[in-house]
Amino acid sequence: MKTGIKVGDIMTRGFFYCEPDTKVLDAVKKMVKNRVGSLVVKKDQQIAGIITERDILNSLAKRGDLRGVKVKEIMTKRVITISPNKDIYEALIKMKKKNLRRLPVVEGKKVIGFITWKDIIKIAPTLLDIIADKIRIMEEEEKIKRAGIEEEYYERYLK
Repeated sequence: MKTGIKVGDIMTRGFFYCEPDTKVLDAVKKMVKNRVGSLVVKKDQQIAGIITERDILNSLAKRGDLRGVKVKEIMTKRVITISPNKDIYEALIKMKKKNLRRLPVVEGKKVIGFITWKDIIKIAPTLLDIIADKIRIMEEEEKIKRAGIEEEYYERYLK
């Protein structure tokens, strides 16, 4: 389902970022000061990773102390991104499938913005209901497959 609204139209251009060698505690201070849940990690204008609240909490639970730890040691390196010319519906589907709340927007390897669930829901609140319905249908189809119902029956009566 296309909405006609492009990611580039609603993305946040003034996103917050840090460098890979930034100390985690400095990154946390920046996140708190700016009331954000993540920072894009950039190196030479290209995305090197992302550090989220979850990365920080997981690392804190494992290490117990983050003094002296650099962002590059705990950041998520394999970042899922989206192009600015994609429809916001595609962004929402990608976020739901990968269990993400935010996506960096990139052109080539250059980060040009950031889009979150909140950004999308502000613009198109009905998308949330559509996605929820689609997810329920996908879950039901998966349950049916796991229950061992023959493919022919499934194809004939349930699709």
